[in-house]
Amino acid sequence: MKRIRKRKSVIREWVESIVIAFILAMFIRTFIVQAFKIPSGSMRPTLMEGDRILVNKFIYGIKIPFTDIRLPAIRKPQRGDVVVFIYPRDTRRDFIKRLIATEGESVQIEGGKIYINGHALDDPRFARFYYNRGPYGREGEKIVVPPDSFYVLGDNSASSQDSRYWGFVPNEYLLGEAFLIYWPLHRIRIIR
Repeated sequence: MKRIRKRKSVIREWVESIVIAFILAMFIRTFIVQAFKIPSGSMRPTLMEGDRILVNKFIYGIKIPFTDIRLPAIRKPQRGDVVVFIYPRDTRRDFIKRLIATEGESVQIEGGKIYINGHALDDPRFARFYYNRGPYGREGEKIVVPPDSFYVLGDNSASSQDSRYWGFVPNEYLLGEAFLIYWPLHRIRIIR
């Protein structure tokens, strides 16, 4: 009799530990930080295919699952942030790009440079050639970002499906900011 009780208590302890660990992992993944794997070269050289990254999910305000409620943000998304979001054309997929412009700003790509509200971006994070492609990135055309939306581009402009092709990312689709490459070991670094 004592052996059966001991066995049940050991099994019960294991089950309780597993359940608690699962609940804690789901809480952390849903509200704090989530791991993602980079599937394509659209963010080269910042992120390479196969890089595994961590995304801060609470910085822009945690979205409560199964609702449209978002808790208060620590800070608003800023130009230059590397953001993970729900792809507007297929809500089952997540994308990662660099945030270029926020609501009300005009974006223009001319001569390989990005202009926001008529001023060229001189930040080193944007020191690359940007190609004119798609209906939202034609040469010389100014695009105004609608309310509660963002304009995003891949760092590898020649090989990125981004806002130039499909338009804007609604604020409600923003999942978080990528902040760390944690794998492979030789690429561990803070994402800038």
